[in-house]
Amino acid sequence: IVGNYTLGRDAFRVVSSTRISRMHIEEVRRISHRLMGLGIVQETPERIDLQCSIDPTRFKIDMLLRRLAVIASTMNLESVEALTESLELADDAIRREDEADMMYWLAIRLLLSAQRDPTIAEKIGLEDPSQIVYYALIARYLELIADHAESIARRAVELRTHGKERASKQVMSKIVNLSDLAQNVFLKAVDCVFSGDIELANNILEVTKVIRNEHERLMKDLPESPILRTLVLEVAGIADNGGGIAVIAIN
Repeated sequence: IVGNYTLGRDAFRVVSSTRISRMHIEEVRRISHRLMGLGIVQETPERIDLQCSIDPTRFKIDMLLRRLAVIASTMNLESVEALTESLELADDAIRREDEADMMYWLAIRLLLSAQRDPTIAEKIGLEDPSQIVYYALIARYLELIADHAESIARRAVELRTHGKERASKQVMSKIVNLSDLAQNVFLKAVDCVFSGDIELANNILEVTKVIRNEHERLMKDLPESPILRTLVLEVAGIADNGGGIAVIAIN
């Protein structure tokens, strides 16, 4: 279903030679709710028809990418705050993952449609066909950042409810500071894509080296703390993906 959606197909059908199981019906409904504009228009015991009502020319690709960046940024802020504040923030971050996926798959659908139709490319704000590849990579990096943020939120829940690990205030402060740096990296990298500021993009790459070094030091300080080590890895992953966006901005 996701594949047909991203390929830009407006109507497709799930067919079975026998009655479709309740489990499969629920799965079709679940995924259709996570794909913008997609809905079930007809359902029989052996068939489910889906229809997409999205008009790709109504969207601008830069708007979608900025929206995805805002969602990922909000998820990251909430998940890190959940480490020291209310666990409700972790729940909020986890729930936003569906919204991030929705923006990502919509962006890929628009980019693939633009690849086939130059008219659509122009209407969604693509001046050069080579930009399609770059924007698809940026969308993927942002979706991965949202995944990292969701994982941090889940680790926050484990750490504060089920885990036996206890982090010192000093260690937690280092993790939070590292997260702030990573957040700054990916948001500024997104800005560079649209501003064309190559100097700032290069500075961002230098900051990712600092984050990587701090990540390695923290990992050595946490040899027997799997949850905390995972937190550090996820934060470093956000910075790495932000660095990837900066490289695209330079290119």
